[in-house]
Amino acid sequence: MNSAKVKAALDEAMAIEGALGACLVDYQSGMTLGTAGGQGLDLEMAAAGTTEVVRSKLRVMGALGIQERIEDMLFTLNSQFHLVRMVKDADSLFLYLALSRGPANLGMAKFQLSSAEQKLG
Repeated sequence: MNSAKVKAALDEAMAIEGALGACLVDYQSGMTLGTAGGQGLDLEMAAAGTTEVVRSKLRVMGALGIQERIEDMLFTLNSQFHLVRMVKDADSLFLYLALSRGPANLGMAKFQLSSAEQKLG
């Protein structure tokens, strides 16, 4: 993956209102390919844990015979949103974005993270 594209995508993700941290992750290898921000958030740990969630969901979808592609996943906490956006043109990559729930607009964040994902293509 081109490092300039990774940086551009992560910079765009961090420009989303309420962004706390973002990273690009390869869920097959479990490697974090880039990070940005992370105010008090261990992005490497978040990426590793989310990798397990993505793998698990893909296994369940396979067992159910679901042939669709995951677009995104959302985890809501009391004070944060954690948004996972699968990278469409890459077999095993996802963007991970942690947002402060107060200032974040979830609909706009999903739209803007989709735009950031396109920078990786």
